[in-house]
Amino acid sequence: MTTNATRASLVAATVAAFMLAASFAPAQVVRSKNGNDLRPNGKHQGIDDPKAPPAQDIADDNAGPSNQASRSRGSGNGINYHGGPVMLGTVNVYFIWYGNWSGNTATSLLPTLISDLSGSKYEHINTSYYNGSNQHVAGLMNLSGQQNDNYTYGTALSDQNIYQVVASHCPSLGGCDTNGIYFVLTSSDVNETSGFCTQYCGWHDHSLDGYTSSGPDIKFAFVGNPARCLSACAAQSTSPNGNPGADGMASIIAHESEEAISDPLLNAWYDSRGEENADKCAWTFGTLSTAANGSYYNFTGASKTEWLIQRNWVNASGGYCSMSY
Repeated sequence: MTTNATRASLVAATVAAFMLAASFAPAQVVRSKNGNDLRPNGKHQGIDDPKAPPAQDIADDNAGPSNQASRSRGSGNGINYHGGPVMLGTVNVYFIWYGNWSGNTATSLLPTLISDLSGSKYEHINTSYYNGSNQHVAGLMNLSGQQNDNYTYGTALSDQNIYQVVASHCPSLGGCDTNGIYFVLTSSDVNETSGFCTQYCGWHDHSLDGYTSSGPDIKFAFVGNPARCLSACAAQSTSPNGNPGADGMASIIAHESEEAISDPLLNAWYDSRGEENADKCAWTFGTLSTAANGSYYNFTGASKTEWLIQRNWVNASGGYCSMSY
């Protein structure tokens, strides 16, 4: 059993985090000027982009005859399809450890997270997303490479710097993989100047979204260490694995990976507000269990490691937040 103080601490932190996440959400506008859905920008904000594609009619052949009426546009499930690709097959994950990670257990914990997520009931939620050819996300991930970066761009990084870190490392990580997600994971002394800890805790994007005009379209994400701002980017200050920063990163990595896989080019699955699947469940955790140290968790994978990660949106049965599907 946990003490009331511990429970209150989690509730307070969760409420604070939820309120912060709400402040990151798009403004209360449900349509763009041309009547289309707002387009996500990868930072949990919907933007009015006149070039954004409208939601499309699409039938999911695997949904079953009884669901035929609710298949168009993903309608009835609270999230719409806009014609873009999803990431198919086993998605390769790459970690670029930026800054000083010496002695930090994150370097062993977070690789374990990827193997725990792959093939899990949690990751299976993403199999409810598919492309225009009715090919579904596989729900599989593999940690395919890791590298360190010793402050190449200092301790204050711009969005462009994040892309530059990825572009400089991906050739030596087996080539710049278009079916991969490159995570730039920054140590707690590093700031992302476009809004880490104040506007977002992590984000995802792709290289041809204004970062470069040529080359492979690389999918990448930024996740900072919440130890820099626990009250903003972590749900609890005591965590299942004794490292609140790393445990907080685990939740953000899970969130960003779900979105990057179901909406890699920011033109596939999102709702009228520009919210992607995991955005619709941000900072909600469902049923909690108590860890030995009194903290909370809601997911264990093959390694039996305990994690507290945000729920994802199931694109079926009307749509709902869940930890499994």
